Amino acid sequence: MKDNLYVDVHVIQTVPPSCVNRDDTGSPKTAVYGGVTRARVSSQAWKKATRSFFTEQGIRTKNLVSVIANDIAALDNSVVALDSSFAEAEARKKATAVLNAAKLINAAGTLDALFFISPAQIHAVAQLAIDGVTNKTQIQAALTGNNTYDIALYGRMVAADPDLNSDASCQVAHAISTHRVDMEFDYFTAADDASEADHAGGAMIGTVEFNSSTLYRYANIAVHDLARQVGNADAVRAVKEFVTGFAKSMPTGKKNTFANGTLPDYLLVTVRRDQPVNLVGAFERAIKSNDGYVEKSITALKEYKAKVYGKWCDEAEHEYEVEAGTFTELLNKLTEDLENDLTA
Repeated sequence: MKDNLYVDVHVIQTVPPSCVNRDDTGSPKTAVYGGVTRARVSSQAWKKATRSFFTEQGIRTKNLVSVIANDIAALDNSVVALDSSFAEAEARKKATAVLNAAKLINAAGTLDALFFISPAQIHAVAQLAIDGVTNKTQIQAALTGNNTYDIALYGRMVAADPDLNSDASCQVAHAISTHRVDMEFDYFTAADDASEADHAGGAMIGTVEFNSSTLYRYANIAVHDLARQVGNADAVRAVKEFVTGFAKSMPTGKKNTFANGTLPDYLLVTVRRDQPVNLVGAFERAIKSNDGYVEKSITALKEYKAKVYGKWCDEAEHEYEVEAGTFTELLNKLTEDLENDLTA
């Protein structure tokens, strides 16, 4: 494949009273857009939720020594034969040696930032540690091969060694409401089931801040770059898993309080050759309604797409909507077209 290939994913989704993504004060995150306050869910929150749909997930950790040591303990017969306390110490010693050789850990034996690593990379580094390999080039090779889909999609930045960086093939926008929102408060009380019979009132009282909204969500994938990292066949599978996860996931903030697990009301997926295009401009002028936002939001998105596509950028090469078929049909057609596009 010589040309660029992008997949854009657009979602309109209504969410009932909820607090799926909080700021440092416990309030639902917001943003001002088009001069009014919108509900907001950060890209990081939805990327984390999407990862749960991947068949294999990487691990993000600063305590890489323990992760590698646990794998050494499972793989190394010489360690397994030792008593548990000696086995743990010996495994950590070998893990520390190999990560020191790679110059990844500090004097305290941890990393200065979270490190994204796949299960296959963990096994490869553990085996090098067992074999006593301290060659930095070999260790780097073990840490850069066999990326999981989430590492290839979301990227990895390692300040201590830029050679271990992995470019992100995916971008996820902060979701915002298509309309203005007002913050509301749920005042709650909890009774003490074991209190004295003559004790009146609640044993605990408090408030939870929440809002409800119809969200516009957007993400894109540079499929050509993803294919460069994992190969054509795995790139198509990764796109399918990402689109599935992005459409069906929900961040878990306060989910037990609000049970707000909804699915999209509208899904639009496009395949483009020129560049990814976020259509949030459809909602720069906030939707106003007294009888629901979903239908008006879908109409605004379609009208804005018709205005932007062909005038400012190329028309989409392929376009899919769930309302024109089922989600499964969309995924099957998307993967079929991507397989053809990647080999064209």
